[in-house]
Amino acid sequence: MDYRETPLPPPLAGLVKARWTLAADGAADEWLPQQATPDGCIEVIRRTRGRSRWGCAQSASFVVGLVDRPQPFEISGDAAFEALRLWPWAWKLIGDIPLAALHGRWQAIPSPDFAGIQTRLAATPELAAIGRAIVAATSVAAMGEATGMNPRAQQRWFASHVGMAPRQYLRLLRFQGAFATLPGESTLADHAADRGFADQAHMARDFRTLAGVSASTARRRARGPFLD
Repeated sequence: MDYRETPLPPPLAGLVKARWTLAADGAADEWLPQQATPDGCIEVIRRTRGRSRWGCAQSASFVVGLVDRPQPFEISGDAAFEALRLWPWAWKLIGDIPLAALHGRWQAIPSPDFAGIQTRLAATPELAAIGRAIVAATSVAAMGEATGMNPRAQQRWFASHVGMAPRQYLRLLRFQGAFATLPGESTLADHAADRGFADQAHMARDFRTLAGVSASTARRRARGPFLD
């Protein structure tokens, strides 16, 4: 399995987390089980070859909403994909499907113009600044201080632009940061402390809930935001 991320222009920081490609290396007639883990993002995906299914056969182009639990899916051995991983507040600038209708599921979309999406998002520096402040924060209070939002305004903004409460979203960000940096780590206790968990047991509980596997298993199987 070949998973790769492409660096993005600085104006997209806070709006787009990554542009990525994924190519399987199996036979066209076999199905390869995969598992998506919560990463706090919206995925805009185009399948360039092969097949994929999540509950049912997926269209060639689709969007995946925020997930808050591990989601199994399958791809054919010859499948390949290209995608943009958006922070959720960027979705409303390019799509008209409500966040609530995407939560924990996917929906078909027309073939995305990735270059056009990036150009459109790069023209929204104020939202990008809010996004950078949110993803860099280590607490709900820090989010409020960095964005200038009082608690009430923060709750309203998250309801409209993210689809979940700030504290719930912060949990996804903390997990995502730990999951993405886990491969290669030798000491799980130190990693838990570095990523903002109270202790290793706290990280272990979140991995069981959000990844469906232990942190040690995730360390071996992680490929980007996926477990193979």
